[in-house]
Amino acid sequence: MKSSTRDKAEGKLHEVKGKVKEVAGKLTDNPKLEAEGTGEKLAGKVQGKIGKIKEVLDD
Repeated sequence: MKSSTRDKAEGKLHEVKGKVKEVAGKLTDNPKLEAEGTGEKLAGKVQGKIGKIKEVLDD
């Protein structure tokens, strides 16, 4: 698997995991879990963008 594809897939996975944590934090009134989810979601978006950049550079 190309590194660009792997980065995009892993980024999406982190986005989903982050969203789940964020919602769980809101539902349980746990601001720490909510913040952790927000951070993981943001990191996933960044990783996905890195994958897109690598894809453009590989062409």
